[in-house]
Amino acid sequence: MKIDQHRLVLDDDTPAPFRQTPNISRGRTITPQYLVIHYTAGSSFDSSVDWLTNPDAQASAHLVIGRDGEIMQLADFNARTWHAGKSSWRGLSGLNSHSIGIELDNAGILTKTPDGWRSAFQKTYPEADGMEAAHKNGGGMRGWHRYTLNQIEALVAIGSALVREYGLKDVIGHDDIAPNRKSDPGPAFPMEMVRSRIMGREDETEERVECTAALNIRSGPGTGFDKIRDALPKGTQMIVTGESGVWIAVTVLDGDDPTDTGWVHSHFVKAV
Repeated sequence: MKIDQHRLVLDDDTPAPFRQTPNISRGRTITPQYLVIHYTAGSSFDSSVDWLTNPDAQASAHLVIGRDGEIMQLADFNARTWHAGKSSWRGLSGLNSHSIGIELDNAGILTKTPDGWRSAFQKTYPEADGMEAAHKNGGGMRGWHRYTLNQIEALVAIGSALVREYGLKDVIGHDDIAPNRKSDPGPAFPMEMVRSRIMGREDETEERVECTAALNIRSGPGTGFDKIRDALPKGTQMIVTGESGVWIAVTVLDGDDPTDTGWVHSHFVKAV
């Protein structure tokens, strides 16, 4: 992906879908220094795009990424959108004037139920779609909606293009710049991995792990997802491509050749 005239261009050289939000500071442009990650706390990609392009929302972002990797840009990347609110970071106040905001379709905080998880807007999610964790800014254990591998991969590709174009200094969360008000993107978001991949590893080497026991590989981060092949034998090597809680996304290696891609439990692997 690349940026052309502050618009996202996809790998096939076509413009990313664009739907202009009215919720911007008209006549004001920014020189972005940071990429700020949010969750939508909404019920779907489409509903979140609709809300962020509704004048009544008085909120917006530059881009929304759906759970299947779908993308909608809502404003030019040098527009001042209204995603950060009252915020500060590294001596800067009001991050709307200094950052690009990306919203990920994610329900946010969940409540455990006998049938799985329930969102604040009363939508029910299966057991595998949630996780329990304490937020880094405080509070006890609670439920959080997991992100998808497709979302993370789309975010990494877009974030990398933004860093190349604007020389961004870092990737941060809404909960970093407004810790007393906001909890997004929350503990289900693999911030360190995403930051490392977007900003670039110093040694540019891939992370490899191997199974310490026979290990199931699944279509998603949890035992509720289907197995995608027979158990991987002990000693099978994999390249790590993402993480979600205690689960890691991997590409299985046959010698040095990649084969299946899926999710494995991190407790049963070790670094190579």
